[in-house]
Amino acid sequence: MDSKNPIESSPSIEITLNSSSRRSNSSSHSKASRGNSVREVTFGDLGSKPVRYGSRGADSEGFSGSQKEISDEDARLVYVNDPEKTNERFEFSGNSIRTGKYSILSFVPRNLFEQFHRVAYIYFLIIAVLNQLPQLAVFGRGVSILPLSFVLLVTAVKDAYEDWRRHRSDRIENNRLTWVLVNDQFQQKKWKDIRVGEIIKIHTNETLPCDMVLLSTSDSTGVAYVQTINLDGESNLKTRYAKQETLSKTPEKEKIRVLIKCEKPNRNIYGFHANMDMDGKRLSLGSSNIVLRGCELKNTAWAIGVAVYCGRETKVMLNSSGAPSKRSRLETRMNFEIIILSFFLISLCTIVSICAAVWLRRHRHDLNTIPFYRKKNFNDEDKDDYNYYGWGLEIFFTFLMSVIVFQIMIPISLYISMELVRVGQAYFMIRDTLMYDEASNSAFQCRALNINEDLGQIKFVFSDKTGTLTENKMEFQCASIWGVDYSGGKDSSVNEQVGHFVQVDGKILRPKMKVRIDPELLQLSRSGNNTEEAKRVHDFFLALAACNTIVPIAFDDASNPTVKLMDYQGESPDEQALAYAAAAYGFMLIERTSGHIVIDIQGERQRFNVLGLHEFDSDRKRMSVILGCPDKTVKVFVKGADTTMFSVIDRSLNMDIIRATEAHLHNYSSLGLRTLVIGMRELSDSEFEQWHSSFEAASTSLIGRAAMLRKVANTVEKSLRILGASAIEDKLQQGVPEAIESLRTAGIKVWVLTGDKQETAISIGYSSKLLTSKMTQIIINSNSKESSRKSLEDALRMSKKLITVSGTTHNNGGNSGGAVSPVALIIDGTSLVYILDSELEEQLFKLASKCSVVLCCRVAPLQKAGIVMLVKNRTSDMTLSIGDGANDVSMIQKADVGVGISGKEGRQAVMASDFAMGQFRFLVPLLLVHGHWNYQRMGCMILYNFYRNAVFVLVLFWYVLFTCFTLTTAINEWSSMLYSIIYTSLPTIVVGILDKDLSRRTLLKYPQLYGAEHRQESYNSKLFWLTMIDTLWQSVVIYFIPHLAYWGSTIDAPSIGDLWTLAVVILVNLHLAMDVIRWSWITHVAIWGSIVATFICVIVLDAVPTLVGYWAIFDIAKEGSFWLCLLAIVVAALLPRFVVKVLYQHFSPSDIQITREAEKFGSRREFGAVEIEMNPILEPSRR
Repeated sequence: MDSKNPIESSPSIEITLNSSSRRSNSSSHSKASRGNSVREVTFGDLGSKPVRYGSRGADSEGFSGSQKEISDEDARLVYVNDPEKTNERFEFSGNSIRTGKYSILSFVPRNLFEQFHRVAYIYFLIIAVLNQLPQLAVFGRGVSILPLSFVLLVTAVKDAYEDWRRHRSDRIENNRLTWVLVNDQFQQKKWKDIRVGEIIKIHTNETLPCDMVLLSTSDSTGVAYVQTINLDGESNLKTRYAKQETLSKTPEKEKIRVLIKCEKPNRNIYGFHANMDMDGKRLSLGSSNIVLRGCELKNTAWAIGVAVYCGRETKVMLNSSGAPSKRSRLETRMNFEIIILSFFLISLCTIVSICAAVWLRRHRHDLNTIPFYRKKNFNDEDKDDYNYYGWGLEIFFTFLMSVIVFQIMIPISLYISMELVRVGQAYFMIRDTLMYDEASNSAFQCRALNINEDLGQIKFVFSDKTGTLTENKMEFQCASIWGVDYSGGKDSSVNEQVGHFVQVDGKILRPKMKVRIDPELLQLSRSGNNTEEAKRVHDFFLALAACNTIVPIAFDDASNPTVKLMDYQGESPDEQALAYAAAAYGFMLIERTSGHIVIDIQGERQRFNVLGLHEFDSDRKRMSVILGCPDKTVKVFVKGADTTMFSVIDRSLNMDIIRATEAHLHNYSSLGLRTLVIGMRELSDSEFEQWHSSFEAASTSLIGRAAMLRKVANTVEKSLRILGASAIEDKLQQGVPEAIESLRTAGIKVWVLTGDKQETAISIGYSSKLLTSKMTQIIINSNSKESSRKSLEDALRMSKKLITVSGTTHNNGGNSGGAVSPVALIIDGTSLVYILDSELEEQLFKLASKCSVVLCCRVAPLQKAGIVMLVKNRTSDMTLSIGDGANDVSMIQKADVGVGISGKEGRQAVMASDFAMGQFRFLVPLLLVHGHWNYQRMGCMILYNFYRNAVFVLVLFWYVLFTCFTLTTAINEWSSMLYSIIYTSLPTIVVGILDKDLSRRTLLKYPQLYGAEHRQESYNSKLFWLTMIDTLWQSVVIYFIPHLAYWGSTIDAPSIGDLWTLAVVILVNLHLAMDVIRWSWITHVAIWGSIVATFICVIVLDAVPTLVGYWAIFDIAKEGSFWLCLLAIVVAALLPRFVVKVLYQHFSPSDIQITREAEKFGSRREFGAVEIEMNPILEPSRR
C-alpha cells in the first residue's frame, strides 16, 4: 500500500546518531509508557535529503534524474503516432509476452535435464543401458527400460500440463483486443501486435496493454483514475494526468507531432523520467503522466495515450522473474543418501566380483565340466570356447551383472510412492475446513505437489503487508483536538454512526462507510463557530475533508432507491478513513475537480478553490493543500507524521496544547493506531503571491523539479497552528497477531517486505505484535553506497553492544542463558538499492541475522526477491514467501515455498504460488500441523523404503556367497518383481498419507514442537546409519536362520526361496507397524492385507506348472520347521530394534515423544494440566 498519509508509531525514547535534527520526545505524559521504553536508533544521512527507491510523484522524479537532462544515448526516442520512425533506429520489443518455461523444441531436453537432477534416475538409466548388452541381459531388455520410462513419462506429462496452462494464459493475454489509431481512426488490434509509438485508446474498466504516456482523457482537466491491483497489490484508485498542452489534440482529426524522450526500460514501477517536445516547447513528464501495463481504467470514460514500453520491456514484466523449478529439500538431501547406497551397492558388487575371481582361479582346471563355466563345447567338432570370455572379462561381467541383480538397492519405486503420498497429503490439506475462508469463499489450494514436506522445515517467513497481514481497511477511531482527547466512542459499540446525510436532488446522500463517533465531539461539530473550541473542531474536520486527493463518487443504494451512497476513492486507505470520519461529523466532501472542491458542512454546501497541493514525499513526511475559502481568505492545511509536524508547529502559541497532543499521540501509538498531526495557518496576500509564483516556476521546471517543489512547500509549511491529531486503525486480518506469535514461538523468523512508507510499516508492526515495546529499533535510511556502508557498520557495532550489555545484565541478575535483547531492523528501499548485489550484502545479512524482526519498507518487487535470495544464498534454512499482489510474484517464486493469498488483490500471486489460501492466519495450521505431519511422514517413509529394499538385496547377496557367486537367486523372479509393487508398497503409502504422530490440537497448542523439524529429528544422517545397521542385522537373521535350520537337508532352492520371500514381507510390514502411531481401518487393511496378499501370490505362482518351483510352497509349508523359522526370524530380527526404542524413549525422549505421552494421559484427564519443557530451537546455520 502506497499511502500518502505518513504514520508515526511514536517510540518513547529515540537515540539519534549522526544528526541533531531529530526531536527527543519524553514519555512522561503517557501512562502507557510506564515500565517499558522503546529505543530507536536511526542511521543515515539525516541532515541531507535522501531519495527513496520507489517514492512516488515528484520524489520519484528526483530519483530518476531531476538533476540532469536525458542524453540521446541514454534515452528512448518515441515519435507519437509514428511507429515506423520510432522503430527505425532500434526495433523495440513487441507487446507479446511469454511466461511458459518450455517450447515444443525445448520441452524434451529441458524436462529430461530437470528430471535427471534426481541421482537415482541416472543410476536406473545406466542399469537399463547395461541390461541391453547380450552378456549382461539378466532381465528382458524391454522390461528393464519400462520402470524408468514410466516414471519419466508421468512426470513429463504433469510438467507439460502445467506449462500448457501457462502458455494458454499467455495466448489469452496476447490475443486480447484494444483500440489503436490506424489511418486516422481507432481500430481494434491484438495486444501482441502493438508497437512502441502507436496511439492507444482505453475505455473504462479496460486493462492497459502496455506502458503508455497519457495524452488526453474524457475529463476536461486531463485526470484519469486507475487501479493498480496487478502492480502493487492496491485496489485503491490512483490519479494520473495528461499534460494540458496535449488535451486539446484530437489524434483522429489532426497530425500530432510530438517527440517523447524517455529513460530506457527499468524495473522502477514508482518512477518515470521523460521530456516531451511539442510545438517548439519542452514539457517535463513524471510518474503521474504514465500508466503501466496491467492497470485498469476506472471512473474515466476513456483515456488516450502513446505506447512507450511494450511486452517484456514493460515495468510489470521486468519485475517478474521466470517460474523456477522447485524441488523438495528432503528430496535433495535424499540424493546424498542415494549416493551412499550407490557406494554400498558397488561394495557388494566388488565383493562378489573378487570372490568370483578367487573361485574361478581355484577352479580353473575344472571349468571344462562345470555347468555355468564350461569352457568347451563338446557338441561341436571344433571344440570352440563356449559361454566363457576369459578370467578378466568374466570378473568384469560378474560385477556388472551384480549391479543389475542388486539394482533395487536404489528404490525407483520410492519416487512413485512419494508422488502418491504427496497427492494424498494435498487432498487432506485441501479438505481441511479450518483453512477455508468463508469471507472470500476460497478453499486451500495445493498448486505444487512436490514440496509438501518442505512446509515442515520453514525457518524464515517473508510476508507482504497490505492485503496479506491487513485487510487494507482503515477505521477512524479517535482524535485529539486542541489538546482534548475525544476517544469516548472508541470502545462503545452503540455509538456507531448510521450515516450523516444531506439532501441532493430529492435524494438522501450518505457516506458509504460507517464510523464510530464520539457524542461530545459530534455535538461540538454541530455547534458552529460560536466558541474557540468549536472553531478548532470546525477547522480540524475541514482539514480532514480537504487535505487529500480523494475522488467522491455517488452511486445508488440497491436496497433503497431514495438513497445515494458516497464512495470515497483514493490512493490511500488512510485518506479514505479520514474523509469518511469528516463526513460522519458533518463535513462531507461532495465534489472534486482539478481546481475546486465542494464540501457540505452541516447541511450548507461550500466551495473551496484548490490553489495548490503539495503531495506527500518521504523527505517532508507531510502533505499540504492551499485553499481559497468562501470568506476570501487563503489558508494552508497540513497533515503529516509527528516527527516532522512538530518541527513546523509554532511552539510560541500554546505549549500546553502541544504537550497534551504529544501525550495523546503516544497513547494512540501504544495501541497500535496510525497517527497524524493536523495543522494550519492563514496566508497573507504577499505570502500567497510569493508562494504562487515560486510554485508555478517549480511545477514547470525541467531540471531539479522535485527539489524545487520541496523547497516551495517548506516556505508555507511553517509556523503552523496545531489543530490536533487523528488516530486510525488499519484493520488486521483476523488472527494475525496470534499467528505471528505462534510462528515466532515455533522458531520461525518473520520478515515483512512492503512497498509502504516506513511509518506505516512500523505502525502495522506494533498492531500485529511483530514489534514490541521492548525491542530496540535500528533504522537505516541512506541515499548513497558510502552512507549505506557506514550505517551498516554502525548498526553492527550497536547490535553487538546491545547483545553484550543484555547478556551481562541477565547474567548479573541471576538468569541462566543470558537472554538477548530483541532487536528490530527497519530498512528502506533506497538503502537496499546500494546494498543488494554488492559487497555490502554480507554486512546486511550479519546484521539481519542478529535481529528478531526485519522490516523492509518502500521496496520494489525485485528487491523483495533480492532479500529472499540474501537469506537463501547464505543459510541452509528453508524460506517461505507469502503475498497477495503481482508485486509479490518475484518474492514468491524465489523462496523455497511460495504462498499466495487469494483475496481482493488480483490472481497473479496465486497463479505464481505453490500453495494458496484466503487468510494469513492459515499459515499456522499449514506449517505447524500439515507441515509437521508431512515432513514426519515423508522422512519415515524414505528411511523405510531404503530399509525395505536394502534388506531384500542383502538376502540376495548372502545367497550369492553360498552359490559359487553365480548370481542365481532362490527367490522367484515374479516375486522379485512384485516385492516393490504389491507385497510392500501399499502400506508405506497409506501410512505416509494417514499417520499422525500428534493431534492438531497439540501441535497448535505447543508451537515449539515445530523445532523438531528444524533439528531434522525425522530424517538425518544418524537415523540413516542406524537404519542401515538394523537392516544388516535383519538380513542376517532372515537368511541364516533358514540356512542353518535346513542345513544338510534336501530342500530345493525355490522352497527356501519362498520361505525367505514370506519372511522378508512379514518382517518389513511388522517393522512398519511398530512405527505407526494412529491406527485406522485403512492402515490395518494395508499392512495385514499386504501380508495376506503375499501368501496368496506365492501360492498362485507355485501352483503354475510352467514356472520354476512348482508346488514348492505346498511342500515346505507342511513342515513345522517352516513356521518355526518364520516366528524365529520375526522375533530375532525385531527384538533389538524394540529394545533400543524402549530404552531411548525412556532415557532420552524427544519433545515429540514426551508430548505424545502427555497427549495419551490427556485423553483421560485435562491435558492443560500437563507441563512440557521443550528443547531449545537452534539458530540458523551458515553456508
